[in-house]
Amino acid sequence: MTVKKRRYDLDWLRVIAILAVYLHHIGMPFNGDGFHIMNSTSSKTLDDIMVFFEQFRLPLLFLISGTGTMFAFSKRTWQQFFKERSIRLVIPLIFGILFIIPPQTYYEHIDKYASYLDIYINGSFFKTNHLWFIENLFIMSVILIPLILYLKSSKSEKLIHLLDHITSKKYGILLWLIPLVTITIFLKKIYPSDSKDITNLSSTFYYSYFFISGMLFTSSKNIWNYLQRYRKFNFIYFVISFILFYSYYLLPGEYISPYLSLGNRWDIWYLVCALVSWTLVTTLLGYGQVWFNKKSIILQKCNEAIYPFYILHQTVIIILGYYIIQLDMSISSKIVLLILTSFPLIIIIYKLVIYPFKIPRFLFGMKKKDHT
Repeated sequence: MTVKKRRYDLDWLRVIAILAVYLHHIGMPFNGDGFHIMNSTSSKTLDDIMVFFEQFRLPLLFLISGTGTMFAFSKRTWQQFFKERSIRLVIPLIFGILFIIPPQTYYEHIDKYASYLDIYINGSFFKTNHLWFIENLFIMSVILIPLILYLKSSKSEKLIHLLDHITSKKYGILLWLIPLVTITIFLKKIYPSDSKDITNLSSTFYYSYFFISGMLFTSSKNIWNYLQRYRKFNFIYFVISFILFYSYYLLPGEYISPYLSLGNRWDIWYLVCALVSWTLVTTLLGYGQVWFNKKSIILQKCNEAIYPFYILHQTVIIILGYYIIQLDMSISSKIVLLILTSFPLIIIIYKLVIYPFKIPRFLFGMKKKDHT
């Protein structure tokens, strides 16, 4: 594998995906889905909007993580890679479980605790919550080391050539949907849960598919060219998928229940979700090469801050949100207030507590500060 040059478009898309996760969690107390803290009333309209954003933010993040994994491995042996992944993922995960997640647990069950220390006394702090992504990313990275080694070797040339040939056609990238949809529907019959636990194989396969796709895209320069070349075509299919997604989502159940079993209806739901997710992600990868593949100081600062931002964001949202949801305000006003308070607070913590110091940087998975 040749050494890859930095892809600024992927850096921007990573920042955008994590900001989308942040905004998603901003809306969670108000959409009626059962978040750690919940407003007394909920918005069905907000829930209807958020159900779409659920389809692409994490798949995009996993795909970009797959590309990042290949970039990281291209300069390291597998032993060095394992060490780097452990430092960048396991250390922040352990630190997060011990110190970042407990405040979420405390505010979620605040009436059950006499004090904050009760969380540690009764052992209820051993949760990953939103840090499940880091846990899954580490496990995927380690399990897939043999695949990475295969893709680095000449043995993978036939496979990459086949994928290049398929993706060279206008409709080629859509064919990647076939295994995604087929296996997801099959696994959902065995593992119907929406849990993000690594043992829930339906969810794990779904996100792993995007992760591995990122690895395969990065192993082939041609696929990136095809994604850029056919971006308008892919966008058209995204629009069609978007219409199908909401048409099915908003269709009253009584219209189709006489004709389709509950299992069949869920199968169709998994199909339209995969369609809209894959077409939007591949469209963004195409347009990103045109819009975002430029170096900038802003991107450099965002790219450095985005990992600590991700680790911190949900805890800050829950702490501030606990008090904001008790105010006598409309849902929209509470959302605006939560954004205006949580975002600056996360940045302040990052700039004053994490960024300047070696130990916090290490605990939040950041690289050593460049003093040059």
